[in-house]
Amino acid sequence: MNRETVKSQFPAETHKVENQPPALNSYNLFEADLALQEAVQREGAQWAAPSLGEYGELCGVPEIIELGNQANRQKPELFTHDKYGNRINEVRFHPAYHELMAMAIEGGLHGSPWSNPVPGAHVARAARYLLHAQVEAGHGCPITMTFAAIPALRHQPDLAAIWEPRIAPYSYDHRNIPATAKTGLTVGMAMTEKQGGSDVRSNSTRALPLGPGGPGQAYELIGHKYFVSAPMCDLFLVLAQAPGGLSCFLLPRWLPDGDMNALHVIRLKDKMGNASNASSETELRGATAWMVGEEGRGVATILEMVAMTRFDCMVGSSAGMRQAAVQAMHHCSHRYAFGKRLWEQPLMQNVLADLALESEAATALALRMARAVDNQKQESENRLVRLGTAFGKFWICKRTPGHAYEAMECIGGSGVMEDTMMPRLYREAPVNAIWEGSGNIQALDMLRAAGRDPGCIEALMAELSLARGSNKTYDAWLDNLAHDLGDPSELEYRARDLAQAMALGMQASLLIRAGNESVSDGFVASRLSADRGQLYGSLPRGVNCKAILRRAWPYAD
Repeated sequence: MNRETVKSQFPAETHKVENQPPALNSYNLFEADLALQEAVQREGAQWAAPSLGEYGELCGVPEIIELGNQANRQKPELFTHDKYGNRINEVRFHPAYHELMAMAIEGGLHGSPWSNPVPGAHVARAARYLLHAQVEAGHGCPITMTFAAIPALRHQPDLAAIWEPRIAPYSYDHRNIPATAKTGLTVGMAMTEKQGGSDVRSNSTRALPLGPGGPGQAYELIGHKYFVSAPMCDLFLVLAQAPGGLSCFLLPRWLPDGDMNALHVIRLKDKMGNASNASSETELRGATAWMVGEEGRGVATILEMVAMTRFDCMVGSSAGMRQAAVQAMHHCSHRYAFGKRLWEQPLMQNVLADLALESEAATALALRMARAVDNQKQESENRLVRLGTAFGKFWICKRTPGHAYEAMECIGGSGVMEDTMMPRLYREAPVNAIWEGSGNIQALDMLRAAGRDPGCIEALMAELSLARGSNKTYDAWLDNLAHDLGDPSELEYRARDLAQAMALGMQASLLIRAGNESVSDGFVASRLSADRGQLYGSLPRGVNCKAILRRAWPYAD
């Protein structure tokens, strides 16, 4: 047999690429998410729907999605000194990181509700953040801190008058130059130290007055900080021990005279996930900072910032859930096995519908909390914020890692490959559960809020009671929750269970009132019944999985 005959019978092409899904891009993230659209309308930001549609389309553009991949492939690098030996404290990022930062700030994610506090502003911003974070989550850290810093900064009106107008512009300027020469500023936070972690009252960093001392006055800070996220921010809110106790300070990276402040970045953290974002250890070697709020009241002051960062943790984790569910649903709607699409197979429908339920419940809770933030002047809404940001962050963020893993398993071996988004979503999933206070801290803060103001529990129960009478299982759950909350014994020991129950009750109440029975019945049956399953994909019989999936991913058919 000659060579030409062999080639004709055995061509070099071994196979065609078949039974693989097309690339998931060129789709509108907002239009594909009916649950988010309904939540935006339900919570008072329907006016933002057109712009959210435009933003959802932008987030689905292939080039924008690729920015997320690029920003994570090349980690930030620290350059402490220039070639002449001058300290420069410069962290250099992949250009994609800066493009994503510019996109976020130009979209108002750093502070639109503060600069334009119209009704529904926080709901609209949360919805936009939920879309944006599906592209890439790491750069959300400085965006969130900038957004969250404003309420704390306003504790010191004279400082706020100077700095807030410089933070507000929808302009991202990443140059390593003094703040006075920049078109827009970002804000970071430096709270924790090696010896204390969440126990910030054990901080050892000292603040020495440079003059008379007191609110708005300058101090010299000497000490260390073990976790400083986004060290290239222009300003930082810092906790340090003043003569009158632990206090909050505003520390600029550059001094008003144009000199670099004595905040020295020692090293960048080598993190499991969150790769695009720089987190660092720093030393304060006589850094100049100005006191924000009352001396000795630093925790209370900076908690104004922490409340908003925790709120964004809820939104960011909801975004991670949504994108993980989308990745799984897209794959399964195109992939065939054993003669039919995975999407059409009952057991896979059980898993996918369960992932979709978790995602919709997280979105509903996050946007309801956004409405509460919008209406904090109402005491009942303010109480919901104090309680709900604790149990909401506890539950949504804690559910995200398992959700990401299950979505990865739906995709199979390809889901573990680094050229897909799933490994990044999986590595990112634990971050929000740990950042800004782990699960125990959230559960204890929930107890603390309820203990200081019993009206918080009353406000929660009033909210949950709005759904009473529509579902017998829910009504029984609500009765049990009221009993458990009324039991004063071993509250700290039971704190996690109570936080979980509050979060599930709020999610169920919201889904019931939203009016889609397939979703609410499925959620209540699988989350609130006595024999509820612990694994995703254990929805009980009778749940309308097909209806849930058609709602969650309209592009499948």
